[in-house]
Amino acid sequence: MTLLITALAGLAAGAVRLAKPAFATAWRLGALALMYLGAALMWCVDGFAGLAEGEGFIELHDAAAMRDDALLGLAVVALGLVIWGVLILAGRRRRAAA
Repeated sequence: MTLLITALAGLAAGAVRLAKPAFATAWRLGALALMYLGAALMWCVDGFAGLAEGEGFIELHDAAAMRDDALLGLAVVALGLVIWGVLILAGRRRRAAA
């Protein structure tokens, strides 16, 4: 679930970036998309490592594990939004000071 949530967030940010390039440049949506797609890539590598060790790629049979993974995915998306907000504020302060 974590992989799915972060991949969807990255694809959504990337789609808006492609659809509205001026908006994406002003709001640095490329950085947001890269954060989420990088996290999704990390969980893909983790899933393949789990497969190499004989585990499943994604655990679908355990409801508690799926709930925990979904909460982790939502936390990652929220943290990504916080970091993105800090990037935007830092960039605007730097431009205002110059």
